[in-house]
Amino acid sequence: MKRALPHDVEQLVRMMDEFYAESGYTLNHERATQAFSTLLADDRLGYVWLIQADGQAVGYVVLTLCYSMEYGGLSAFVDDLFVRSPFRRAGLGTAALTEVRAFCAGRGIRAIHVETGRENTPAQAVYRRVGFTQTDRQLLALGLADPTHEP
Repeated sequence: MKRALPHDVEQLVRMMDEFYAESGYTLNHERATQAFSTLLADDRLGYVWLIQADGQAVGYVVLTLCYSMEYGGLSAFVDDLFVRSPFRRAGLGTAALTEVRAFCAGRGIRAIHVETGRENTPAQAVYRRVGFTQTDRQLLALGLADPTHEP
């Protein structure tokens, strides 16, 4: 896994398009390009890594940051985790999340959160292997702008 750089944005958007298409979403490429560019330009917002296999990028992880009163410091959110279909079930997602966990621990980040679909048991299994657990909380959202995708 390697940190993504601004010159990786086009490749990241292509993979994000592939990822979102799996759920039937149409990606707004301009908005996704802007989102990746903004995130890569400011470490205070988060980090992006390319997941690699055989010397090529086969996926990516997006980690965003916020301050948590509950945990008394920075917390992180795995906003996207994607591994291209031919490379799945080879441990790449688990390895990437293990690296993200170590990265966060090394920077004093006090908790990592993730959102998955209720029926997405393969993704849930990957997160559980790294130590994520279900909480008694429910994630709610109030969108104040259009998302990067359309259903």
